[in-house]
Amino acid sequence: MALCECNPGAVSDTSTDGFVYRERLRVPVLWWLLAIGLAGSLWLAYQHPYGPTVSLPVGFGALAVGAVGLLGYGRALVAVGPGGFTAGRAALPVWAIGEVTALDAASARNARSRDADPRAYLLIRSYTPCAVLVEVDDPDDPVPYWLVSTRHPDRLAHTLRTARDLRPRSRGR
Repeated sequence: MALCECNPGAVSDTSTDGFVYRERLRVPVLWWLLAIGLAGSLWLAYQHPYGPTVSLPVGFGALAVGAVGLLGYGRALVAVGPGGFTAGRAALPVWAIGEVTALDAASARNARSRDADPRAYLLIRSYTPCAVLVEVDDPDDPVPYWLVSTRHPDRLAHTLRTARDLRPRSRGR
């Protein structure tokens, strides 16, 4: 699973509560280079016919729009803490974490496509081939499982299992 263990920004360590994991699903450097190339191309296309009074604002505007888009898309946080599992804007309490499966690239691709359940919660990033599948152990929740992209599926799965096993299973506590 060498393809999935490539993010030096992820942290997994033991805290006073027994578990901590944080990972930002930042976009790859190549996407930034493409955004810069697009802005440069737009600048060049406008530079010759209109000059710098038009080409500079167009180029900088394209760069700004691209940067905002890439920063927003790469801002997704995957975290496990005492309160539960957070993926993007959604949160799953520790007591509702069921079975946890670390998925390699091929298994994650199948889970995102042919094996997908339309009721599942997905936090997928195309540039992160691996994922973790977390079953939701709450009969009142219509979501059967979460499928979350991660660069460290084994570490995240281990941290989720540890969190689930250390916390009481009573609802809301």
